[in-house]
Amino acid sequence: MSLHSSLSRPLRLRADKTEARTQFAVLPWRVDKGKLRVCLVTSRGTGRWIIPKGWPMDDMSPAEAAAVEAWEEAGLKGRVSPRPIGIYATRKRFEETEFPVIAILYGMQVAASASSFPERAERKRKWLSPKKAAARLDEPELAHIVRRFDPRSLPR
Repeated sequence: MSLHSSLSRPLRLRADKTEARTQFAVLPWRVDKGKLRVCLVTSRGTGRWIIPKGWPMDDMSPAEAAAVEAWEEAGLKGRVSPRPIGIYATRKRFEETEFPVIAILYGMQVAASASSFPERAERKRKWLSPKKAAARLDEPELAHIVRRFDPRSLPR
């Protein structure tokens, strides 16, 4: 089974909290005055700069779930790439437990940005160059993907 075909359907969370879990993430991007910009948001707990990501959702493909997270966390709508642009490792804290997460990342060309969205009161949103965005991210693998991101490489 190829990576693409195995990701075309939702994955289930594991019951054991010490095992790695899967989240779907989105790298929102746009071209502003001829320059590529990507969008970061702050996390609700620590205020660190992150990208929108969340858990698998019933009856949604991973790309669709990533698009929902872009809306809820950043107020962004757009076209999500049908195939992942990268995978990175991170850690998630839930109550007193911390566990590993494998995040599957999709690109999203942003078509609309709302001033009102579900998590607006809990997050900040910022558009940056990929280089500046990468410098604000804590996850080295994600920073590497963002730094090298080129929307011309996305499938059409």
